[in-house]
Amino acid sequence: MPYYLALMIVLVLSDQILKHWITVHIALDAVSRLVPSVLSLTNLRNSGAAWSILEGQQWFFTIISLLAVGFVGYYLWRFRHSFWYALPLTFILAGTFGNFIDRLRFGYVVDMFQLDFINFPIFNLADTFLTIGVLVLIVVIWREGEHENA
Repeated sequence: MPYYLALMIVLVLSDQILKHWITVHIALDAVSRLVPSVLSLTNLRNSGAAWSILEGQQWFFTIISLLAVGFVGYYLWRFRHSFWYALPLTFILAGTFGNFIDRLRFGYVVDMFQLDFINFPIFNLADTFLTIGVLVLIVVIWREGEHENA
């Protein structure tokens, strides 16, 4: 369990450090091309979810975040001895904490990654951790189901 806690701390710190760097080095709403026509960095304040859905509903996101931390934390503790469950749950928890910290501190989440080749929401490192965690967890559950049915 201490390894997962250490990993979660490293992930949350990396998210917070990158968000701080972005807010210091890129002006609000400015865009800096990183890989032309593929990826840009920007400094966006998002008080909603993806595509600014539920914008300004901080009470809702606070409740959801607290429920997610409790739920995911419980399952992380329950599956702490199963690497393939604990690892994605650690990523999900880190992503939840990363965005929750922003919402508590600023009332919005700092987003910075903009995919230039598709109409996709601008996102941050915490969102990436959440996505990786959910995708890995889906694969683990799916593969476990295949083994049970074989």
